Amino acid sequence: SFQVLEKLLQSPATQDIICDVGMPVLHRNVRYNCRVIFLNKKILLIRPKISLANAGNYRELRWFTPWSKARHVEEYFLPRIIQEVTGQETVPFGDAVLVTKDTCLGAEICEELWAPNSPHIEMGLDGVEIFTNSSGSHHVLRKAHARVDLVNSATAKNGGIYILANQKGCDGDRLYYDGCAMISVNGETVAQGSQFSLDDVEVLVATLDLEDVRSYRAEISSRNLAASKVNPYPRVKVDFALSCPDDVAVPTCMPIQWRHHSPEEEISLGPACWLWDYLRRSKQAGFLLPLSGGIDSSATACIVYSMCHQIFVSGQLCLLMGKLILAGCSSCKSLSMADPFPVVLMESFLSLQKFQ
Repeated sequence: SFQVLEKLLQSPATQDIICDVGMPVLHRNVRYNCRVIFLNKKILLIRPKISLANAGNYRELRWFTPWSKARHVEEYFLPRIIQEVTGQETVPFGDAVLVTKDTCLGAEICEELWAPNSPHIEMGLDGVEIFTNSSGSHHVLRKAHARVDLVNSATAKNGGIYILANQKGCDGDRLYYDGCAMISVNGETVAQGSQFSLDDVEVLVATLDLEDVRSYRAEISSRNLAASKVNPYPRVKVDFALSCPDDVAVPTCMPIQWRHHSPEEEISLGPACWLWDYLRRSKQAGFLLPLSGGIDSSATACIVYSMCHQIFVSGQLCLLMGKLILAGCSSCKSLSMADPFPVVLMESFLSLQKFQ
């Protein structure tokens, strides 16, 4: 993981951007699930996860230990491969927030948003204005409603900007992660990512005014009374600004209405995305779809049809030798029947006319 971090630190794409990436970190011989926050080849903070998911499909306690020292920071000695890039020997490790020239940022990790004592509550009372959450939340029917409500309610009662990023695709097992990234400010959604998409990367962008957060908080008397009693977080000073003087005239993003899929759409799209992602990641030759005519095989055929439709819409489809081929890796211009990449050959099941 540190070898990958080294490449990210040196990449031109990460310069002049505060980056928040996840990785396991061994600190004093204890494994922690962490966020590594860095800027311009300098690691600002390693933030370990406080609340671990240990129900349903998750067994984080099998692999990691939760960080139990609230508002406590220790020194972490970097490996030499990272020291050569950053020029740092030690970096802060623990429960802290970042302070830039114009705002204050705090990080949550996945399950912490769902916990009764979410860190964003205390961080918001202590002046944190921007919250980030890098999540690994898998698809469950209607779960997106709960996820969106949690994010919006977090900023509705305490003010602030909440940025949620969620994993996309399958994990090599039975789970499918449905993305659904979003940006919320003061209880309202201003940017929505797709829930079911075949794209590997999706970027959300929103222009927001920090003064909207400050004026929103100033109007909530109960919030201000609680903030006056909160214990402060350790602060890591960052010589960087997220805004510039020329941004004054830039229009801010307006709230949008979240567009939820119907239950029928989720049933159709979720398993279909899992099928395609599993096929291309495993580099197999395709699927064999036996059709007996019963309700089980008919439902399976509908899901396969949904998969093919999404591939067509995403532009990953071509017609070759009278057969419909859904290609995963090679360019459509160089396709041949002997190419070693995932394909789905469907002679009768689909036709291009059905998609047009």
